[in-house]
Amino acid sequence: MPRLDLGRFYRACNPSKTIDMANPEDRQYYIDFSSVRGSDIVRELSRTITLLSSDEPSCQLFSGHIGCGKSTELFRLKDTLEQQGYHVVYFESSQDLDMADVDISDIFLAIARQVSESLESSRIRVNPGYFTNLFAEISDFLQTPIELSGEAELSVGIARITARTKDSPKLRSQLRQYLEPRTNGILESINTELLDRANQILKAQGSAGLVVIVDNLDRVDNSPKPWGRTQPEYLFVDRGEQLRRLSCHVVYTIPLTLMFSNDYGRLSSRFGVKPKVLPMIPVRHRQGEDNLTGMELMKQMLMARAFPEIPPEERLRLIPAVFESEAALNRLCHISGGHMRRFLMLVYSCLQQEDPPLTQACLENVIREYRDDLLRGITQEEWILLSQVVQTQHVRGEEECQALLRSMLVFEYRDQDGHWFGINPVLAETTQYRQSQLDLSQAKYIKTSL
Repeated sequence: MPRLDLGRFYRACNPSKTIDMANPEDRQYYIDFSSVRGSDIVRELSRTITLLSSDEPSCQLFSGHIGCGKSTELFRLKDTLEQQGYHVVYFESSQDLDMADVDISDIFLAIARQVSESLESSRIRVNPGYFTNLFAEISDFLQTPIELSGEAELSVGIARITARTKDSPKLRSQLRQYLEPRTNGILESINTELLDRANQILKAQGSAGLVVIVDNLDRVDNSPKPWGRTQPEYLFVDRGEQLRRLSCHVVYTIPLTLMFSNDYGRLSSRFGVKPKVLPMIPVRHRQGEDNLTGMELMKQMLMARAFPEIPPEERLRLIPAVFESEAALNRLCHISGGHMRRFLMLVYSCLQQEDPPLTQACLENVIREYRDDLLRGITQEEWILLSQVVQTQHVRGEEECQALLRSMLVFEYRDQDGHWFGINPVLAETTQYRQSQLDLSQAKYIKTSL
């Protein structure tokens, strides 16, 4: 039996690590789940870009549970497009923005910074004159010096401005007040002086064009703006028309709550596209029996991290090197509900306690801790909602989405009959859940009797 490299396996199971398909070592760990997810979303996103003419930009929206694998799929999209000759700028917006307080100008500045920085690393310099003047005006307006040399790159200028305001809500508010009436001018400058020029230079060098992937905007807080609109509604519905006007191909991740909002129709209309949602890996069918294909792919996801050099058809024979029994691994797949990050978090917690082969006792201890942590935040009203979702396999409206999906109490799946929702499996084993089911049945009986 091949020897398990424990250090490599431990690092590969880190739940905070995203697989970068451009990295040959990471590529070994990637498992294609499109056959059980109902569609190949990356293929759909890439075809939308590649089938358009080079002068016709696209704007697409991508959503799903936090931790379901969106970033990994976006890295696959980046790799796919780069192999077809595109210059792709991928960045995690949470590195540049305060997710609790985001405005449209913040997103535009972050995109301008990341695009210019990527171009500069490729020895392409584009210095929009509009921004040179804007930086000087901002410095005067904020009455705070922002030192920039005449040769400073655009990315440096934006980085220094955002660094000055990121940790100061007062300065950030002042900057937004100054930038808001100039939003259209900023957008026009980004388009004509940065993106259009970049596309021209890139195509002259043989590139297929520029693509920008803005990840982690789905993590924007659902907190209300002073006038009552939530941040996601304000950014993607009220200001969606501006977000889609960038003159290059763009992919934004958006909060899952918007898929259940009363504004969903306006959202689709603003962007002219239907958002694509990445569901969980189905480890059970909606009728309750095991989804054998989904289960095998989840096992492959773990075993590829343990033995990346072993062919997929031979890996599952090596399960005894990782788990004391295949039943223990089956238990892990079931309890994860097909949530990829939670699956890895459970494995990672086991590895923090003991060396492989991981025991059933260790796994059950980790599951217990996960269950208890999740139970602490569930209200009686949410138990009632959970019971209703189990009965109907549907989630209705933004309130239910916020209470159940964002809190990871319910997972979304997809099969030939469409989308369906199931309770987080770790909750289905609890006394509280069984009691809520009993209460719901009694309430229905009383109602029928009356």
